[in-house]
Amino acid sequence: MLRFKILVSVVPLLVAGVIARGELLPGPHPCIAIAETSVQLALVPWQAQLHVSFTDDPATATVRVQMADSADTADFVVVDDVDSREAGACEANAATRLVAISANPSASAPVIYLSNDGPADYRIFVRSKTFTEREAAALIVGAGGGHRRLEAASL
Repeated sequence: MLRFKILVSVVPLLVAGVIARGELLPGPHPCIAIAETSVQLALVPWQAQLHVSFTDDPATATVRVQMADSADTADFVVVDDVDSREAGACEANAATRLVAISANPSASAPVIYLSNDGPADYRIFVRSKTFTEREAAALIVGAGGGHRRLEAASL
């Protein structure tokens, strides 16, 4: 009976630990490494330091991201042809910045307009089994701190 009581008292603690960590099974998450910092998509919104959202209206966007036709014309390139992420390529550490894609953005959160043409703050090229174009756009905007680059938007 004592073993059952211990088991019953430990299970809620395990569930709370899994929920607090934000994942049931560890696995690769879209992530990019920049210098000694990494930017990773958060699994749960409350973990993220930065929330981004997407819009179909370029007038409401705060950041414009263009999907480039080739890697040569892109500022940020994601290309992979493997089924699993290279071990240690982008590990979480104390400097990891977590980004979440939100359906209901706050007034101060970056709003990304993802398009195939037009002026852009960032140009991305994505051919990946791990990343979607939206995830890559969220990561590059998150790596920039959610702001437009300092130079003027490209044409």
